[in-house]
Amino acid sequence: MFAKNNPNKAQNRIDTLIGEETKIDGDINFTGGLRIDGSIRGNVTESSSTASTLVLSESAHIEGAVTVSHVVVNGKIKGPVRANEYIELQTKSRVVGDVYYKSLEMHTGAVVEGKLIYLGEGAVESHPALLVDKD
Repeated sequence: MFAKNNPNKAQNRIDTLIGEETKIDGDINFTGGLRIDGSIRGNVTESSSTASTLVLSESAHIEGAVTVSHVVVNGKIKGPVRANEYIELQTKSRVVGDVYYKSLEMHTGAVVEGKLIYLGEGAVESHPALLVDKD
């Protein structure tokens, strides 16, 4: 039940780091592991059929839609989040938008201002598009 080798959990490898002082205005498409410490105004999406991992530190801020297989959040996201496999909402995380998930881990103190929508087997797949207009 509480196996440490959970296949749904986020990968440990980080290929790309966006530093705390970095601000990006535009969409990001990535593969592998991406850690964000800075802020992004745009959509963040994995760009291949291979499962990717997004990690947001406590200082991270995203204003836009997030669509990734594995997501670990300890910062802020303003927009919908779609975790195709797994999402972990850590203690200091704050999501203003709906969260779509297959597997969810939510720590005490995490805040979601939106709906939690299950994507697992038997779930209704008629969800609205997850793109946010940055204007």
